[in-house]
Amino acid sequence: MTRAAQDLILSARRSLTEATLATSPESRYSAAHLCALRAAAAVLAARSTSTGRQRVRSVWVLLPQVAPEFAEWAEFFAAGARKRASAEAGIRCVSLREADDLVRDSETFLARICDSLGFAHQPALAVAVAI
Repeated sequence: MTRAAQDLILSARRSLTEATLATSPESRYSAAHLCALRAAAAVLAARSTSTGRQRVRSVWVLLPQVAPEFAEWAEFFAAGARKRASAEAGIRCVSLREADDLVRDSETFLARICDSLGFAHQPALAVAVAI
């Protein structure tokens, strides 16, 4: 695994911990979505073979091309991108249930990414306690 991929996995773990500890639904949702985004970026960093300058595209568009086994996950998280942007802007658009569900989904996604990259996965609670 590349150093960039390792850094992104660690950053995803921090985002997951932040989501776990956040007190507002918007903060939880935003941090959980950011966890998934960073985990997906780690796959791209580890597996992408492209070189040179290319036009900027969404991680959620690129992920299925580089790792087809994560296509459904990419579609799922792409659908929540607007809601994350609204939550980050301070718009009250997320219920506590939605935020909690996304934290769990992001943790599952991160675990699957870690498995696929051969990187040990730590549950969010273990990470939070270690900090």
